[in-house]
Parts: sequence; structure tokens; C-alpha cells
Amino acid sequence: MNWWDAGIAIIGGIVLIYALLLVLLALYARKHPETVGMKEALRLLPDLLTLLRRLTADRSLPRGIRVRLILLLVYLASPIDLVPDFLPVIGYADDVIIVALVLRSVIRKAGNRPLERHWPGTPTGLALLQRLAGTAATPS
Repeated sequence: MNWWDAGIAIIGGIVLIYALLLVLLALYARKHPETVGMKEALRLLPDLLTLLRRLTADRSLPRGIRVRLILLLVYLASPIDLVPDFLPVIGYADDVIIVALVLRSVIRKAGNRPLERHWPGTPTGLALLQRLAGTAATPS
């Protein structure tokens, strides 16, 4: 096997994995139609980034949670995405899904209180974020 064959095999594997990820993303979006729409999620972006920064700096949260949040911020800042952002609608869908999964994990581990304490936006935005993360708000 020469280096051309190896290169073609690697590129083919990457394309196959990429296609599989796109299919999984589409299946997730179909299976969870109650999730937040793209426009709503993009409106949350400034408050969400402030929330992630505040949660990451909160020393009362376990280290594992803060590490997840740091990895999420690195992924969001990275120019490399599962789905390139220049693709209409679906380009940002991977970011929204990854944020939702990480937030769901963080909220399940730490509870809603840190989220509510550090949320810089409106109560409506917080409710939307909790819906995005698939968690219910704690009763007041």
C-alpha cells in the first residue's frame, strides 16, 4: 500500500464519520422537536457565554464540572466544528446540541441553583435555557 492509498483511505474514513455525525444530528433534531429553535438559541449567545464564564470561575462547583465547561468553551472558540458553521441552519446546530448536552450534564450534577445564581439575562431567557438543556426549573 503506497501513501496515496493510505491518504485516500484516511480521507474516506473522515468523510464517512462526518456523514454519520450529520445523520445522527438530523435524527436527534427529529427525535426532539421540543428543543429550542435556532433563532431562539442564537439570541441566548451573549448571556450564555457570560454564564459559562461565571460557572467556570465558580470555585464552589466541583472540578469535573468546571473542566467540562472549559472544554465546552474551547470547543466553541475552536474554528474546527463537527459541522462547518457556513452551512445554513445545520452549521450551528452542532454547537447548540453540544451546549445543551454539556449544560444538561452540569445541571444534573450541580443542580439548577448555580445556573439561576449566575444567569445574567432575563427570567424568560433562563427558562428557555433550561428548556434547551432539558431540565425543569426548581420551584421558587
